Amino acid sequence: MSTPNSHPPSELTLRIHQAITQAGGWIGFDRFMAMALYEPGMGYYTNSLQKFGAMPSSGSDFVTAPGMSLLFGQTLAVQVSQALQATGTDEVWEFGAGTGALALQLLDSLGDAVRRYTIIDLSGTLRARQADTLLKHADKVRWLDAWPDAIEGVVVGNEVLDAMPVQLLQRTQGVWHERGVVSAGERFAWQDRLTDLRPPVDIEGKHDYLTEIHPQAEAFIASLAERLMAGRGGAAFFLDYGFPEAEYFHPQRHMGTVMCHQLHQADDNPLVAVGQKDITAHVNFTGVALAGQSAGLNVLGYTSQAWFLLNLGLAERMATASLAERSQAQRLINEHEMGELFKVIGFSTSADGSALGFARGDRSHRL
Repeated sequence: MSTPNSHPPSELTLRIHQAITQAGGWIGFDRFMAMALYEPGMGYYTNSLQKFGAMPSSGSDFVTAPGMSLLFGQTLAVQVSQALQATGTDEVWEFGAGTGALALQLLDSLGDAVRRYTIIDLSGTLRARQADTLLKHADKVRWLDAWPDAIEGVVVGNEVLDAMPVQLLQRTQGVWHERGVVSAGERFAWQDRLTDLRPPVDIEGKHDYLTEIHPQAEAFIASLAERLMAGRGGAAFFLDYGFPEAEYFHPQRHMGTVMCHQLHQADDNPLVAVGQKDITAHVNFTGVALAGQSAGLNVLGYTSQAWFLLNLGLAERMATASLAERSQAQRLINEHEMGELFKVIGFSTSADGSALGFARGDRSHRL
């Protein structure tokens, strides 16, 4: 069943229709999502749309933590500083740097502790915006299009894993299918096909159930781990919305977690306005942790964003901030906003590493 697309066919939608035809009439949702977000020059993250901003009047679709409050990056810098010292490195790596706001906050806070700041980002238009934002740190910042063989330093990723393509699995009358996309005239429609793929855990009950699996996010973590292990040492911290496995595949979460964001409104239909809105899925942090461990990394900790930032001194920073700054920073830790839904996971190449951000409230035992 499909929903009418109110937009005329774009070059991107025509490209996806062509891919569907070439694949025999059906593509998995992971390929559809990859094209919708990352098709060169056309996908959501590679075109010139505004994307990041605090208000829809700016033409933006959503705001991330660094755009809410300078205190986010300033507080995260405490953790990055500790990790740089612990690993004996002086380079920070950021994946998916958005507007460059987080990079600016970290560079301003870390000063001489950072010799080089490397950004790996697929978006040329965002790269130009990042360069403008980071102009005063131009001597330290570089951009890479591809991963090097080895990475040394501290890696950060804020809302990166949720934008990685996922595969959709649909259980109907007890039988598992992979949900994919087909052409329906100028529109797109869902179509399920029998599959041997399964979620990593059994889903209790016999009711119909839609969920996601995350091979690309897990492969990303495994690749990062291999490169960190090939270097002299390093650590990595990822902040994103998601759950551990037991919560992710809870019997009541039967509609999946795929969501779209456009002009600060959320919807659950990625088949319309393709290339004009963000498509995300929540992160399965258990899968992320296992991918890192299997490739040789150690899990430093896993906790809520609220606990992580409070452990790093956010409350003390808020106490000396203006009322407006406190109000914005409060959103980072409020349970009903970002504080509980967003989680943080940390990795290290060292077996005896520790991280200040997980000093209290560590939930690694729940992964």
